[in-house]
Amino acid sequence: MTTQVIVLNGGSSAGKTSLARCLQEEVLPGPWLVLGVDTLIETMPAWMASADPEQQPGGGLVLGSDGEVTVGPAFRALETAWYEGVAAMARAGARIVLDEVLLDGGDGQERLLKALGGLDVLWVGVRCDGEVAAAREAARGDRVPGMALRQAGAVHRGMRYDVEVDTTYAEPLACARAVAASIG
Repeated sequence: MTTQVIVLNGGSSAGKTSLARCLQEEVLPGPWLVLGVDTLIETMPAWMASADPEQQPGGGLVLGSDGEVTVGPAFRALETAWYEGVAAMARAGARIVLDEVLLDGGDGQERLLKALGGLDVLWVGVRCDGEVAAAREAARGDRVPGMALRQAGAVHRGMRYDVEVDTTYAEPLACARAVAASIG
């Protein structure tokens, strides 16, 4: 079987999106869709991703001022449906690069594994030094300060990867080539 889904897991500002685009545009043969948790969040009602838990009936995604992200049951329900939809696209023949932040590490991997059951998945750990990710976060200006540093190590706890890349100093193309070398 050949790889149908590549899951890139790493903290905020670790370089997952740049790596995904490089895989898609420069390294992988044929068309690959790039989807990710940011895609899911962009499609949700704005009130489900805010700093005010009082504004979120059912519990969405609470973005704390210190970079902490708290996930509620309403978000988990949409995430489950999202994962099932991604899996359905892969089963229908689309090859997918999934740009993901599994905030609870191994528990998140288990939820995603359940949805992706029966598919050939390449699990990629995208690491970046927390201070470097924090500097990228500050330069971007579209993230809650502290998110990158808080997530840099936490998203990898309990995870099992087929390949890991470190984007701290490596260029996306070098990391993409390392990932491509692991594809079945």
